[in-house]
Amino acid sequence: MSSDLLAGVSVLDFGTVGPAARASAILADYGATITKVGAVPRAGAVTITPPAFAYSGGRGTRRVQLDLKADKGRAAAQALAAASDVVIESFRPGVADRLGIGWNELSTQNPRLVYCSTSGYGQNGPASQRAGHDLNYLAVGGFLDCSGRRDDGGPALPGATVADIAAGGMQAAMAIMAALIGRGNTGEGRYLDVSIVDGVVAMMSLYVDEYLVTGTEPGPGHNVLTGRYAWYGIYRCADDGWISVGAIEPRFYANLLRELDLDSERFGSAQYEDEAQDDLRAAMTKVFATRSRGDWAGQLGDADCCVAPVMTIPEMTIDPHVEARGLVGRAVHPTDGDLAQLDRIWAGTVRRDAPESLPDTSSTDTAELLADAGWTGTEITATIAEGAAA
Repeated sequence: MSSDLLAGVSVLDFGTVGPAARASAILADYGATITKVGAVPRAGAVTITPPAFAYSGGRGTRRVQLDLKADKGRAAAQALAAASDVVIESFRPGVADRLGIGWNELSTQNPRLVYCSTSGYGQNGPASQRAGHDLNYLAVGGFLDCSGRRDDGGPALPGATVADIAAGGMQAAMAIMAALIGRGNTGEGRYLDVSIVDGVVAMMSLYVDEYLVTGTEPGPGHNVLTGRYAWYGIYRCADDGWISVGAIEPRFYANLLRELDLDSERFGSAQYEDEAQDDLRAAMTKVFATRSRGDWAGQLGDADCCVAPVMTIPEMTIDPHVEARGLVGRAVHPTDGDLAQLDRIWAGTVRRDAPESLPDTSSTDTAELLADAGWTGTEITATIAEGAAA
């Protein structure tokens, strides 16, 4: 079996949910060892514990609970960071510094450290202290305004947490990997300011750059990818299923007209003619409504039309192509037993022959982790007894 690309890389993650958790889950799938830092239990305190299926079930992770406001808890965190290659945090800007686990403090102790701060709006700027979630970041980054519209004209809610996973988590994982490569060349660590909004803006670069150069304002129906043309859209079928059409290239468009038995003399040369789109859209709507989604998917799937069915999550997980690619695997959880979950999907990850072993989130590895960081048994016992660790 091939070796994991990030084998031997240790990551200390202070994030519980959101982009930090997504980034560490990606790094774990590449073989990095993740140590999750949570707060010690307190009476009346609310602790966010993701369900067993979330963030890949925490595979490849260990857990420690620390009171970062206590001297010994802070010292424990610093010791763990000194023994780590990467630190990820998702506090509001300035909080990590006040807790004594910021870049300036930890990089002094560990000059090779790659330190990644994930936040909604970045570490500086007028909005840096604002709270937010996925939808807010998509809103201010221009994504929602270019998306499809509800019946009342407002932007539609996206079907996935695009900002968290792509603009945030994937950006953080990519930046961390690049910093690790850079460290291999220079021997020096790096500070990374991962802003989710920055990531959303980067995702919108095709439209942003067009506007900056031409002054043309993008939006729904503005161009090929946002619904301007009938041959790039979604259509209802006879069984109320939906089919997606993306026949951008002329040859795919010609194939589509042929398979739908639409008048090529009328529509063949009108692919990009705006005045023909309403008629073409009406014709396609009428034709797709005559047969079921399965019938159309079967006919058009291999006909080079760039057509695919809109599948539900349950349908997708048992789709023959997904099964052939091995995207759904098995895992064993200490209390929830055998589980199905998405396997190590990212390109270059190494899948296990046996089911993944998931950690028990009701227990911690604190004593073992602190011992590995050089603490004595007496120091560990005293820290736990004081409630600074659990």
